[in-house]
Amino acid sequence: MHRRARAWGIPFHGQPGPENALTDVPGVLVGFSTIRGPGVATGVTAVLPRGRRDLLEPVWAGASRFNGNGEMTGTHWIRDAGYFLGPLMITNTHSVGMVHHAVLAWMIRRFPERFGSEQHLWVMPVVAETYDGMLNDINGLHVREEHVAQALETASSGPVAEGAVGGGTGMIAYGFKGGTGTASRRVNAGGVTGIVGALVQANHGVRSSLTVLGVPVGALWETETGETSSERGSLIVYIGTDFPLLPHQLQRVARRAAIGMAWTGAFGSHHSGDLFLAFSVANPVPLPAEQGPMLELKSLSDEHLDPIYRAAAESVEEAIINALLAGEPTPTVRPPGRVIPALDGARLMRILRDEGRLRSS
Repeated sequence: MHRRARAWGIPFHGQPGPENALTDVPGVLVGFSTIRGPGVATGVTAVLPRGRRDLLEPVWAGASRFNGNGEMTGTHWIRDAGYFLGPLMITNTHSVGMVHHAVLAWMIRRFPERFGSEQHLWVMPVVAETYDGMLNDINGLHVREEHVAQALETASSGPVAEGAVGGGTGMIAYGFKGGTGTASRRVNAGGVTGIVGALVQANHGVRSSLTVLGVPVGALWETETGETSSERGSLIVYIGTDFPLLPHQLQRVARRAAIGMAWTGAFGSHHSGDLFLAFSVANPVPLPAEQGPMLELKSLSDEHLDPIYRAAAESVEEAIINALLAGEPTPTVRPPGRVIPALDGARLMRILRDEGRLRSS
């Protein structure tokens, strides 16, 4: 089991939830399917906002695009209607179509009486991606329908695996092995206590820009021969909360993921697909076809959202560093013959200590 940032003693700001994970948001489940073989390192990540039972209840959401060289399906309708149905998925760039298809097939099998009714029920799955072609035979299209079903069926609460798991299996961030990371914050906003959690698929940044607690770690790290000087990766972020927020508020929460990304040193390069979504498990309502003419929703006032904005940025920042600390050295597929190193936690701590960023014991 890898040591997460707080276990190393990195003093991130804020109070995490019990697992310091997106699953601290009540009802949220996270699952993975990891695919490995000769030259193959990829997979699927699934987030079920209200578990498996309530997949056909609208989940209020907001989406934000920091840099658009990437894909997150379903966001046009989220921007117009403010909600989505079903799970949130992440995979590699060339497997978006398969995951989209497989999620629909899984939901039709799970709710045959609803999809077979006269309501003409439809779902537009949310599927996001980042590119893993350096560490994975991405053109081999190795993600299959059964892998998607596995990620959905094994999704659970509690601790969340990090690093080279699920969709994050073949990812690189800041010149180190990247992948899946998560973190959360317990905060009080307007007299209401709740959770804000984030899950990231980190595949972005260059070594020289890596920043931890304001320390230019990447600039102080020796650069390996052959490392690219330009950023060509992406960052996907899902932020969840149990605070009652409306879609326009959730869009603003999603936008704050860019701050957490920037705190770790990335700026959103031309080639980066930095796509963010925030959702709230509060305010459950029936399917639109089953609703009455009036909806009654509760929400925090905009005047009290600042602690939630900060919690979102902090959770994303820590989730990215957790993803890096979970990495292991991994050989490249294209070009062959290189090894993507892991972020050495002990060396990171020496740098932070030398720069005076660790609290004295």
